[in-house]
Amino acid sequence: MQKAPTFILATEFYPPDESTTATYLSAIAQAIASDMKVVVLSGTAGSAGQRAAEETAPDVVEIANWKPPKRALGRRLIASSALAIRMFWAVYRRARAGDVVMSVTSPFTLPYTITLAARLRRAKTALLIYDLYPEALVAAGVVRRTSLVAGALRFANAWLFRTLSAIFVIGRDVPPLLLRYRGVSANNIHFVPNWTLLPIGFREPGQANRFREADSSQFVVGLCGNLGFTHAPRAVFEAARLLRHEKNIRFVLSGWGIGWAELKDLQASEQLENVTLREPVPEDQLAEFLSGADAWIIPYRRNVAGVSIPSRLYNFLAVGRAVIVGTEANSEAALAVTEEAVGWIVPPEDPAALAQAVSEAASERSATLQRGRLAAIAALKYSEQASTLRYRDIVRRLREGNGGS
Repeated sequence: MQKAPTFILATEFYPPDESTTATYLSAIAQAIASDMKVVVLSGTAGSAGQRAAEETAPDVVEIANWKPPKRALGRRLIASSALAIRMFWAVYRRARAGDVVMSVTSPFTLPYTITLAARLRRAKTALLIYDLYPEALVAAGVVRRTSLVAGALRFANAWLFRTLSAIFVIGRDVPPLLLRYRGVSANNIHFVPNWTLLPIGFREPGQANRFREADSSQFVVGLCGNLGFTHAPRAVFEAARLLRHEKNIRFVLSGWGIGWAELKDLQASEQLENVTLREPVPEDQLAEFLSGADAWIIPYRRNVAGVSIPSRLYNFLAVGRAVIVGTEANSEAALAVTEEAVGWIVPPEDPAALAQAVSEAASERSATLQRGRLAAIAALKYSEQASTLRYRDIVRRLREGNGGS
């Protein structure tokens, strides 16, 4: 008797890793496990011991993985390449014709080896794009657009995107970039947004919030999260400098990553009185922390439309806060903010425009509160159930041989 198809997910990040990537992938794997057998090939230590008691829970197989510091780019490249090779053999040993094998774009080396192994075993292939390369590397200034590295990645992408049975994207700004590659079918590209990870509901800003400053009459605008290569936290600091004489406005800056280190250096040098730095709060305090600001800023670098994940936007919406996004008008974050009328879009890396938007938000506080109320309503559209059902449906179609369309 022929064995029923299996869904194989190859990822570096999976619980107990605490990243949002791990959280989302775990939810996707568990949802698909209600329809078919799921095997997760995980590069996270301790993940194999996370199997739930339910009979339909995914089987998790740990793949040895070395994780150098984020700043050690050379060692990280070696480590990600080694993981991609190990994942290749893990997929090749397990995949069979009719299976569905999905990888993610973190690390960027992973999709190529996973897809090759799956194709050699005549399995269906899917890719979940969180970061698009080489565009993310170009936007971050790591490589030049015309470099040999960028050219090599585009050459590999031409094979990869044409070969895949289904491509999942979390932003509507990604498909135009994918369709530049010859032979890529729009029918194979599926937009499935991420979802909020916090309880949804408008929270009235007030003095009772422990993360508010002592003067609750101030307008508090915040920045938080992973401040990586595609973000421009310096633009926020420069906007604070421009507004340093506005005593009714306070900037609360928090986060991690290379951008957070930059902010700490800037504040150590400038000592702006309207800036407060806070270390990241524990997950169980995040909703209250986000509710402590009147508005939140998401500052992207130039040319990141289709490149960077807008995940933090959904948590801002969930707590009912207006957002100010520095980005191109065609990015997913800008599209969502504009459609739902929940904030402001300003050009990326433009401190003056950002300062003007903050000033407007502070001077029209009732209108800003109304944007926050609309944000909480908009967050209802971004539910885990809706997104995971979409993943289940597309994977089911792949399993049945109907493509992903």
